[in-house]
Amino acid sequence: MTPDTIDRTLNLGGITVSPPVVLAPMAGITNYPFRALCRHFGAGLFISEMITARPLVEGREKTVRLATFGPDESPRSLQLYGVDPHYVGLAVKRLVSEAGTDHIDLNFGCPVRKVTRKGGGAALPAHPNLLRAIIRAAVNNAGSVPVTIKFRIGINDEITTFLESGAIAEEEGCAAVTLHARTAAQLYDGAARWQAIAELKNSISIPVIGNGDIWEAEDAVRMLRETGCDGVAIGRGCLGRPWLFRDLAEVLAGRPALPQPTFGEVADIMVEHASMLVEWFGERLAMRSFRKHSGWYTRGFPGGAALRNRLMKVDTIGSLQTSLRDIDRDQSYPERAHLIRRGKKGGTQKVVLPEGFLDNRLDPTPLDGAAAGDVSGG
Repeated sequence: MTPDTIDRTLNLGGITVSPPVVLAPMAGITNYPFRALCRHFGAGLFISEMITARPLVEGREKTVRLATFGPDESPRSLQLYGVDPHYVGLAVKRLVSEAGTDHIDLNFGCPVRKVTRKGGGAALPAHPNLLRAIIRAAVNNAGSVPVTIKFRIGINDEITTFLESGAIAEEEGCAAVTLHARTAAQLYDGAARWQAIAELKNSISIPVIGNGDIWEAEDAVRMLRETGCDGVAIGRGCLGRPWLFRDLAEVLAGRPALPQPTFGEVADIMVEHASMLVEWFGERLAMRSFRKHSGWYTRGFPGGAALRNRLMKVDTIGSLQTSLRDIDRDQSYPERAHLIRRGKKGGTQKVVLPEGFLDNRLDPTPLDGAAAGDVSGG
């Protein structure tokens, strides 16, 4: 398979995604300004950062704010976390009827301790009947709005659930599934196991979106070729590199990727990104949030450590511009900067589960206290 023979569209219910590229939801990152910036560089589906079902139903201000879209966003795509079919159903109904949401993605991939120790996130698919009930509640309340789910290979190498989760998703009417090709125990460590994406693709008929270790456009072509998946989801690879979506559009169309930006062009993108955040959140909150992005944008450039130290203190657009004033604007983008780890820390973990969680895996009872907020897209 060459780029010329790759299907350049991904169909999610009534939504056509072309090229077949999805911005994976990331907590505190994929807010409207970042989604808009990525959309500026290329087409695709851009999913909001995750919100939690119960706080949305209860009208908590922070969650309602996170569920807000920009005036020009289309399609309006959002990731929802929930562990109780009742609240998931009510949340989906509200998102569709009040927020005009066009696509809902359910999170069953978060591997963080505070979530798995209560049986949520990447642990929940080990309870397939509960998983089924949650998906059914979402699909039944979504009407014509497509519902997708995201999950991992399983809890660890001994407890793999991805094939069963895919089958349940198909049976309950999901439009597609996304597989992050690692276990919860792996966190974000080591190489993603793309063979699992191929196995899942061969086991179900709905579209499969592959996720894990796409750092440059050619990686997406390789994943599509090696696994036969229908689309790719981009997470950490675009942190500090929103132009990756431009590169993906070019390469998936059979054209060579455009030259990487110079340091001056990166600096201009940084100011644009920060300005968009300020307009959306206000300067104080926006500039504090932007500091982590500053580190990702400047990774690999000579003198970047000293520059990042200055950037970690910026609190206004003016101070950001001042900090970037003396850079070498003609400096070429570092050749291997895209491979420098971004976002999540490395390492593996022993997945913490509730006591007795694996004793009765067919129990469909919602998990008490598992509805945590502010968790990762997984």
